[in-house]
Amino acid sequence: MKLLRYGPAGQEKPGLLDAEGRIRDLSAHIADISGEVLGPDGLAQLAALDLDALPIVSGQPRLGPCVGHVPKFVAIGLNYADHAAEAGLPVPAEPVVFNKWTSCIIGPDDDVIIPPGAQKTDWEVELGVVIGARASQVSEAMALEHVAGYCVVNDVSEREWQAERGGTWDKGKGFDTFGPIGPWLVTRDEIPDPQALDLWLEVDGVRRQHGSTATMIFGVAEIVAYCSRLMTLMPGDVITTGTPPGVGMGAKPPVFLRGGEVMRLGISGLGEQSQRVRRS
Repeated sequence: MKLLRYGPAGQEKPGLLDAEGRIRDLSAHIADISGEVLGPDGLAQLAALDLDALPIVSGQPRLGPCVGHVPKFVAIGLNYADHAAEAGLPVPAEPVVFNKWTSCIIGPDDDVIIPPGAQKTDWEVELGVVIGARASQVSEAMALEHVAGYCVVNDVSEREWQAERGGTWDKGKGFDTFGPIGPWLVTRDEIPDPQALDLWLEVDGVRRQHGSTATMIFGVAEIVAYCSRLMTLMPGDVITTGTPPGVGMGAKPPVFLRGGEVMRLGISGLGEQSQRVRRS
């Protein structure tokens, strides 16, 4: 299934995408795409619905973040060796874990807003992992059993705040609008191998990033297991798993977002995003 949320910001309704690309409304069956709905029982109940009986949503409504009420937005850094190299940093021996504040989450096509005074705002296409079942101290062998599905994430980053202002990376990662997720959550049964997905990102039509999750240093199962040792992962948590090379920081000379650009990005099987960049 491809689960989604549609409607004005803060008033999104649950839906799913049918085989013809039409949005079907799920409001009569669930309140939102969140929490226990994303567990095995909740997803099984949705899968059992008569798709043809669900109302078709007319028009082209805004798509909201594909998961509502996200408890935690966890991120993994330097998870592609070639990205670590362009950042001038060593390949990590263990996953680099940081946070993106949940207040940064927006829809896949909402505007990204550069914060006041920022000069080094950057892009990062990433595979997002949505947790479906509570996970604490899980093994790598069982980790994917706790995953509800996958989505596209743009881990928008302000590099000065991330690397030059002291403290942790979190400073540059959680500004408002720095977390577009969606367009939809693709359930795990549709993605048999999360390590075989192509990722790409363009800025104003220029291809900046192109990679594959096959080249991750730490795969999805290892990441979920590792994070479950640091915290209890809850249904609806989102883990964004790192970016391939091609970020603005790694260009020579560096290229950063100034406002007015359009970012377009996607992952095979998971859909596409498009964000206009503007200054606050």
